[in-house]
Amino acid sequence: MSRLWRLPLAYLACVLSSLALDLSSLKPQGYVSDFAGVVDPASREALERYAKQLEASTGVQLALVTLRSLEGEPIEDVANELFRRWGVGRKETNEGVLLLLAIEDRKSRLEVGYGLEPYLPDGFAGSLLRQMRPALRAGDYGAAMLEAAEAIGARVAAAKGVSIEPAAGAPRRAPPEEAPPWATLIGLAVLVLWLAVISGRSHYRRRGVVRGTDLVSAILLTHLSGRGMGGYRGRSSGGFGGFDSFDRFGGFGGGDSGGGGASSSW
Repeated sequence: MSRLWRLPLAYLACVLSSLALDLSSLKPQGYVSDFAGVVDPASREALERYAKQLEASTGVQLALVTLRSLEGEPIEDVANELFRRWGVGRKETNEGVLLLLAIEDRKSRLEVGYGLEPYLPDGFAGSLLRQMRPALRAGDYGAAMLEAAEAIGARVAAAKGVSIEPAAGAPRRAPPEEAPPWATLIGLAVLVLWLAVISGRSHYRRRGVVRGTDLVSAILLTHLSGRGMGGYRGRSSGGFGGFDSFDRFGGFGGGDSGGGGASSSW
């Protein structure tokens, strides 16, 4: 009976192995390896520039990776294996970071090299992944990666006592528009009407004194013009300093990771 089961089991094992995620076939495409094809070109170039500047300023290597699916594998194992296969970070310092997004699984992982664990502890990694959720849920993967890259870069640069300019050249997600304070506006409108009734009964007006209706109307119009006609605006991205040339990715340096970092979902 056992012999009869050997062939089907062997066939099943072959099928399952063929469906498993083959990480050996994945080679870095640059600092950004968008295997899922979800990062817009402007964000990708901005990320490449920023990662290049980060490495030049601090020695830290940043790998930003998207995969279509984990094929059932734990994201921690996939991120750690990619990190080690690619050798993210310089071998002598192990200062590398790998950010992995699994699009269909809606999972994220920040894998931190040995040398950066004092600067990027697990608590920071988890907080950063949670911070990315709004952009990820909106399908704005480039903006999510830019947000993460700049947060990592700023923290590392501060720890090393150097300065690094924010990324530029990619569209940013506009912050949600602030809702106008309708209760305040309605209250002011009621006050205007009440003062209009009162002033209608009055037959005199002191010279040089503005009536209450005029004052409140002016406040109301100013408030509406400031808020409703362009007062609620998103922030614009800053410049990129003197980093003008886009130098191509030169490869990772043989760094290693012991599994530090955090995982999340969105």
